[in-house]
Amino acid sequence: MTDDEFDHWCRQQQLTVSCKDLIAAIRAAPPSRRVQGRAKNVSGVYPSRKMGQTIQFESHTVELWAIYQMEHDPQVLEFYDQPPPFKIQYQNQNGRKIGHYHTPDFFVLRTSGAAWEEWKTETELKRLAQKYPSRYQKTETGHWHCPPGEAYAASFGLTYHVRTDTELNPVFTQNLMFLEDYFRFTANIPHSITEQIKSAVQATPGTTIATTLASIPGVRANDIYAMIATEQLYSIDQSC
Repeated sequence: MTDDEFDHWCRQQQLTVSCKDLIAAIRAAPPSRRVQGRAKNVSGVYPSRKMGQTIQFESHTVELWAIYQMEHDPQVLEFYDQPPPFKIQYQNQNGRKIGHYHTPDFFVLRTSGAAWEEWKTETELKRLAQKYPSRYQKTETGHWHCPPGEAYAASFGLTYHVRTDTELNPVFTQNLMFLEDYFRFTANIPHSITEQIKSAVQATPGTTIATTLASIPGVRANDIYAMIATEQLYSIDQSC
């Protein structure tokens, strides 16, 4: 967002001055830490077109998948990795008070508001909930939350979300990854080609890419993928 767009968004959200200043500081700050790979995780950076910069991820099957979804979610306006840390306090399983600085994975601005987000696997959350029952809790509806993170966010009128890998659709995410190069597609497909493809799909909704290619001489798979990525074409089964 431009400065004017950000100011307009803040007015829409009816943010307090302190909250607006906090978000402005997060938007202006570089990532507070550099992510590191572990034995079971692959870290890296994703070149975000939406943000115009690289976004760090610490897990290529959780955080990276979350990045792909935010990159292509029209409700997500901006997202920042490793935002400035803040202090949280809670008790461990023995009742001992713990206080330390916490760096969430992302700070996300949506059309509906702003929130810190921490992404973990369901398995990891179950383990952490046993060790730190006051920090990670699962509700009766099956949703995870973090009371100390939520308390900090609430002091600014914002929210804090614990997100899990169960929210990430693997087929949808893998399709986004497959189409990545086509999202950057700039060349124009001849109008005659796009009209033939659209007509074929409209005549047989749910047709496969293989069937469409066989029915239209001169059409390439790249033409179809580019049309899907640029939202000129819908409802083709990409499992073929």
